[in-house]
Amino acid sequence: MPIPWALVVCFLLGLLLIALIGRLLIVPGRFFWRLLLSGVAGALILAAFNLLSPLTHLSVHVNPFTALAVGFLGIPGALLLIALNLFL
Repeated sequence: MPIPWALVVCFLLGLLLIALIGRLLIVPGRFFWRLLLSGVAGALILAAFNLLSPLTHLSVHVNPFTALAVGFLGIPGALLLIALNLFL
């Protein structure tokens, strides 16, 4: 008994659709974890900078926005926040 080609095509399209849906569900998860890790890293950098505040007489408030800015931009982001803190 031969297998109809329409059944084979539908089976392959179903597998492709399952793979596509799986890919779409994994990519936002990676973005969320990357966002979370960069925010934590930014908060740690700002906390370390605030520990040095008795020496520098400068401090930057640690909140989710500043932590994400430093997490995404790194050291230039921290310097930008310090400069903004000085001017504002």
